[in-house]
Amino acid sequence: MLALLAGCGGKKRAGVRVPVPPPPATQAQTPGQTKSPAEPESQPLPVPRNARPIWVETGLASWYGPPYHNRRASNGELYDMHRLTAAHRTLPLDSIVRVTNMKTGSSTVVRITDRGPFVEGRVIDLSMAAAKAVDVWRPGTAPVRVEVLRTPRAIEDGGRWCVQIGAIHDEEIASTLKSRLTRRFQTARVLQFSSPVGDWWIRVRVAGDDRLRAEELAAAVEPEQGLVWLVRMD
Repeated sequence: MLALLAGCGGKKRAGVRVPVPPPPATQAQTPGQTKSPAEPESQPLPVPRNARPIWVETGLASWYGPPYHNRRASNGELYDMHRLTAAHRTLPLDSIVRVTNMKTGSSTVVRITDRGPFVEGRVIDLSMAAAKAVDVWRPGTAPVRVEVLRTPRAIEDGGRWCVQIGAIHDEEIASTLKSRLTRRFQTARVLQFSSPVGDWWIRVRVAGDDRLRAEELAAAVEPEQGLVWLVRMD
């Protein structure tokens, strides 16, 4: 199996960016009460004040909203930009993390529900609500500290992994790459899909979704367009 990975080219791995149970349901409203549907979802997630992080990283945060709003996130939920969620490439889905703006000190707690950001140099993609809570919304990006407080699965071990390539701005180039990868890595499953903003992506799932095989494939691929990312699927 691993012999198939030899001979494709080098690099373009941007990181080696996941949720626990959803936030509790909001309390029933008494007659006459009116609340914006987004309001309950934008409250901080319940975690103990003295919760210690089990894993920490620092880097640049960005945020995403339209046109991803109400589209399916990686954990199967519909993405709601008014909820306190985020995307990360490698943390287990449904992990609970605290995000702190290292310039302003503002922080919030989010649940990892999606995969991204797929932009070099960024470590986490916040929902609009989370971006507003930590002063990322207006500037667009900011340096942050990401502290994992709770996770449903081990961070360093196990997991299901794939290789994702993009963004590719030409459909023909994406199709050619898909065909080439399919021929070269015959034991892998190669998928091509477009994003809501019109660019193209290739996802390669290796046998058993094994991390080591995915890492080797990521190191072997050098596309004409786009970067290569190691991504956790669960």
